[in-house]
Amino acid sequence: MTPLLQVKGIEKHYGARIGCADVNFDLFPGEVMGIVGESGSGKSTLLNCLAGHLTPDAGQVIFDTRAEGPVDTVTMSEPARRMLGRTDWAFVHQHARDGLRMNVSAGGNIGERLMAVGARHYGDIRARAVDWLDRVEIAENRVDDRPSAFSGGMQQRLQIARNLVTEPRLVFMDEPTGGLDVSVQARLLDLLRGLVRQMGLSALIVTHDLAVVRLLADRLMVMKDGHVVESGLTDQVLDDPQHAYTQLLVSSVLQV
Repeated sequence: MTPLLQVKGIEKHYGARIGCADVNFDLFPGEVMGIVGESGSGKSTLLNCLAGHLTPDAGQVIFDTRAEGPVDTVTMSEPARRMLGRTDWAFVHQHARDGLRMNVSAGGNIGERLMAVGARHYGDIRARAVDWLDRVEIAENRVDDRPSAFSGGMQQRLQIARNLVTEPRLVFMDEPTGGLDVSVQARLLDLLRGLVRQMGLSALIVTHDLAVVRLLADRLMVMKDGHVVESGLTDQVLDDPQHAYTQLLVSSVLQV
């Protein structure tokens, strides 16, 4: 099977400080990869390099596009990368406000992404927006409400609907449950797990919460000081950590 994403030697430096260094992995269709580590470990820097939000200093990010097959997105033109971000890629921010238009209705937020890929029929756009609100457990009668009228958990679910309406194949998630109450987190995680399975999505999930990756991720990478120190099947890494840093992460959770 051809990998959907091939990451080869990705590096990013901020002066003398290492953002991430020599990161390599393949991600296959329908696979979810978790990236964990403490604050400053490099996990968000890596995610932003892979998603095209940051330009890496070295390396390749090869994505298996529908039209042209494997293409290095690092050297891709900016317009082509933007189109990829509207179609086959999606990015779920930790803070929903960063991924939503707060002065546009819930239906408009979802419809905007459809219009960006060519949809023009108002009735069809609105119907798909309503359908997606239902899929993320937001009532149809909230379609004309602005996100500012929603709770934090509802805003995050709306951001997910906005991202997934174009049926991307790869979703980048940066701390998708961060800042939410525990009960809201559980509901959101259950929703995400269902959508990932139903749509056959591939995903890269950055989090400091090992319970999130235990629930969602097939494989796991552990980062420390910009380097990947351990990787493998999620249950294997969490149940039998080999690196001292991973052991520390796991034991700190168990002690809480």
